[in-house]
Amino acid sequence: MMNDILMMIMAVGAVIGGADRIFGNRLGLGEHFEKAFMLLGTMALSIPGMICLAPVLADVLGRVIVPLYQLMGVDPAMFGSLLSIDMGGYQLAKGLAADAQIGSYAGLVVSSIFGCTLVFTIPVGMGMIAPGDRPLLARGIMLGLASMPVGLIVGGLLCGLSLPVCLHQNLPIFVLALLLLLGLWKIPDRMVKGFCILADGIKILVTAGLVAAAVESLTGWSLIPGMAPIEEGMAVISNIGVVMLGSLPMAEILRRVLERPFALLGGLVGVKAQSLTGMLVSLVTPLPTLAAYGEIDDKGKVAAGAFIVSGTSLLAAHMGFVVGTEPELLVPVMAGKFSGALAAAVLALWTQRGGKVPAAAHSTE
Repeated sequence: MMNDILMMIMAVGAVIGGADRIFGNRLGLGEHFEKAFMLLGTMALSIPGMICLAPVLADVLGRVIVPLYQLMGVDPAMFGSLLSIDMGGYQLAKGLAADAQIGSYAGLVVSSIFGCTLVFTIPVGMGMIAPGDRPLLARGIMLGLASMPVGLIVGGLLCGLSLPVCLHQNLPIFVLALLLLLGLWKIPDRMVKGFCILADGIKILVTAGLVAAAVESLTGWSLIPGMAPIEEGMAVISNIGVVMLGSLPMAEILRRVLERPFALLGGLVGVKAQSLTGMLVSLVTPLPTLAAYGEIDDKGKVAAGAFIVSGTSLLAAHMGFVVGTEPELLVPVMAGKFSGALAAAVLALWTQRGGKVPAAAHSTE
């Protein structure tokens, strides 16, 4: 029922955005309708390549990962959640899963929160902002990771997992998150360099997968045996695009409606309205928020960074991906991501009450 309501809202957004485009973008919503398809080019350069490679990676990595995770009593699907939901995390999790339910949870809920943070938010975010702001974003990400269990548990419970099972399955994720927290705290500059290298490595991998899949589709020659056909990856891109046709105009409408309330709320919690708007925009894509990061006050920078960890792309790419794969899990994914993001923002604002960011946040030592 809730899925149907969400899809109806997206459909209304598509109608409004499309109509405004027809009548000359008078409301400024037609451009957001267009942006939905404009973004597909960028996604098509990363998502299909990893999706096509996923069966091969599952076969190769499974020989090592499956015994290791089984030794811990954890489903190997949880290894797939180290990649973002739309960068092969879902396919890898499903390919490694011993339990299909846990495979769906790992590939959709956990991948959209932790995997996305690991392979997208940290390397892209740290690369986009000014070096002087990196400690603030790092502190925000640390608080976001500290709040991440809220989203993982909410999403897991709504997926039908019990609390003990959810906690046990996430043990490797919690350990990695703790190591990530320590690294961002103690050696932020080295961590940034390491994640940029990781991002470059993933770019090379997905490009190679895309090339191999394209060659196989055009000639029938299998450069990498066992790959999924490129049509599977492009189908996912198509589904994401259709959802964003409605979600982007609706997100813009929501931003306008909340503009004045955000100004009032910002005054109450001690941050600029741009900080709260940045959080809302990040539910569609974090890129505008990161691009305007220098314009946000220090307290807001930390809060926005914390919110992005779980909230990134909730109303756009991630929603579209879930609709195109397992639409029945749309509510668990949305609830998990939003609850984690909200908890992170509250924690960030609470730890900085009084309007001052702790001095350690400005240190790059």
